[in-house]
Amino acid sequence: MHRPTRRHLLAATGITALAGCTGGGSGTDSFTRPLDLPTVDERLPLPAEPATLRDEARSGGPPKDGIPSIDEPSFIDPDAVDFLDPGDPVFGVASDGAIKAYPQKILVSHEIVNDDLDGTPVSVTYCPLTGTVQGFYRGNTEFGVSGRLINANLVMYDRTTEAWWPQILATAIPGPWNETPEVRSLREFRLIWTTWEQWREQHPETQVLSTDTGHAKNYGRDPYGSYNPRGGYYETENMIFPGRVEDDRYHRKRVVMGARAADGAVAFLKDALRENRVMTGELGNTPVVAVYDDRYDTAYVYRNPDEQSVSHEADGQIASGGSTYAPDALPLSRIHTFDAMWFAWIGYYPETNVYG
Repeated sequence: MHRPTRRHLLAATGITALAGCTGGGSGTDSFTRPLDLPTVDERLPLPAEPATLRDEARSGGPPKDGIPSIDEPSFIDPDAVDFLDPGDPVFGVASDGAIKAYPQKILVSHEIVNDDLDGTPVSVTYCPLTGTVQGFYRGNTEFGVSGRLINANLVMYDRTTEAWWPQILATAIPGPWNETPEVRSLREFRLIWTTWEQWREQHPETQVLSTDTGHAKNYGRDPYGSYNPRGGYYETENMIFPGRVEDDRYHRKRVVMGARAADGAVAFLKDALRENRVMTGELGNTPVVAVYDDRYDTAYVYRNPDEQSVSHEADGQIASGGSTYAPDALPLSRIHTFDAMWFAWIGYYPETNVYG
């Protein structure tokens, strides 16, 4: 039976498909080089065996590298940015020696930027179908877009061993170019999904990914719709590709702030965090606390095994143990947290604890 591709389904829903360049393929010597890739000590949870996930993969339309990663990114000063409106989404990172913003309207056409942060090789990755942005330490390799989807989510591949890496799972699985990869999980870093206005206010010295990417793309138009104002694919219940599970507790595209570790997963509805500012829950059997950060419209999740009292102050600070802290600086163990559409999160973490 003919299976629809992302290109056909975008056209059927009245959305023009992404124009990807063809290419890229694999060299025959890919396995002769060792893969020096920063990974975590404990593998992140998987919803199924790696081979089972591989069998669930489907073509997204463009071939391998048909959606081209940005491998030689250039950056400009904020005063030179003339293509962003205040409410446009950007994905920000502020680390020692590097403050950068990656505009969503550029990444929607590329999905991966192979960059470095103050000399450390990283990959910034974005899947428009699942609303997820993830940062990974990439060691001596680069990541590319495989052209495959699992749970409607981007499947990356590394250009050294050509193993598949589903973006949300951040863990290697078998694929047709490497049937027996070492199954391990990537080290991640936080990217903040915020607006250009909010990011620039907090980081006036930021560098911004330039539209000079080396590719002929129309960065003024999102083929899936718009986040400013919200509309198109991002707003409706309509799916271009199905998720792994059907769970109608919430709108499919409702945004959660999700966190997962080897011992479980937890998700907080983002709009509930905006309202409540501080929420508690459990990841596995461990108490956690989620705190909202109105500087960026984001949130952070911390392990809180002793169930310390945590409260939100009028000035946006977080009170705990008689002191106040910035929302991203509580003296608790922070768990990597990121935005995701509800269907995408629950599809990969069906046993997650959800709070809203």
